[in-house]
Amino acid sequence: MKIPDIPFTVTDWQQLEPTAHPGESGVAHWRSLQIGDVRVRMVEYSPGYLADHWCDRGHVLLVLEGELDTELSDGRRFTLRPGTSYQVSDFGDAAHRSSTAAGARLFIVD
Repeated sequence: MKIPDIPFTVTDWQQLEPTAHPGESGVAHWRSLQIGDVRVRMVEYSPGYLADHWCDRGHVLLVLEGELDTELSDGRRFTLRPGTSYQVSDFGDAAHRSSTAAGARLFIVD
């Protein structure tokens, strides 16, 4: 990730309108800030959310609330709780998808 030449920016996430992104089940609500090629998001997954695709984009993801289950395409599974993050590259074989039984709130940079 290359952070572009931007001025210091403060973001009030509650002032950004959420957009709905349905999953295979449940829905994700994103509040997004795009800065050049860098996207910064506050994401809320509804209870019962399951992503409708395998993602191969690199992310830095931090769980703020709830519990997130992440499955890699090779079958590995990880459960993340508040204060836990993962980092994954745009390159390699780490296609992943997320789900949550009870819901989760995340901070993601990609």
